[in-house]
Amino acid sequence: MYADFRHRMPLRVRWAEVDKQGVVFNAHYLLYCDICVTEYWRAAEVRYPDDFAAQGSDLFVRKSTVEYLSAAYYDDELEVCGRIARLGSSSMRFVVEIYRRRQYEAVLVTAELIYVHADPASRTALEIPGPLRARIRAFETTPPEDAPDANRTR
Repeated sequence: MYADFRHRMPLRVRWAEVDKQGVVFNAHYLLYCDICVTEYWRAAEVRYPDDFAAQGSDLFVRKSTVEYLSAAYYDDELEVCGRIARLGSSSMRFVVEIYRRRQYEAVLVTAELIYVHADPASRTALEIPGPLRARIRAFETTPPEDAPDANRTR
C-alpha cells in the first residue's frame, strides 16, 4: 500500500526500456528496484557501499521475486516505492511497489528482494549491526518486522 512507504522516487520510462509494443521489458523492473534500493540508502543517510565496507561487510541479494500486475509504457511517469519490511539477524526483506504517478490505487509491479549482510571475503552471513538497525527503524514510517533468519546463508 502506497501509504506504507516513506521512500518514493520518480522515474520516467525511457525508450531503451521498452519492447516493440512500447511496454517496459520485464527485466527492467529489477533495474528499477536496484535504483530504488540505492536511493533508499541515500535517503536513509547510509553511504552505500562505503559505510558497509568501513565495517568489513556488504549486502548480497539472496532472492528476487517480481509480480507483474499491470504494464508500464514508454514515457510513463512512475513512482518507485521501497521499504525494509523485515529485519532478520543477518538478512533484510526489501519490498518495492511501482505505481504510475498520481494513480496510487493500482500497483503495477511488486517485488521482494532478500539481502544478506555478509563478510565480502568469505561471503558468510554477519549480524546486522545495532546502529544500522536503528538507522533503518528511524527512517521507516512502517516499522520493519523483526524475525530470526530461517536459513543462515553463505
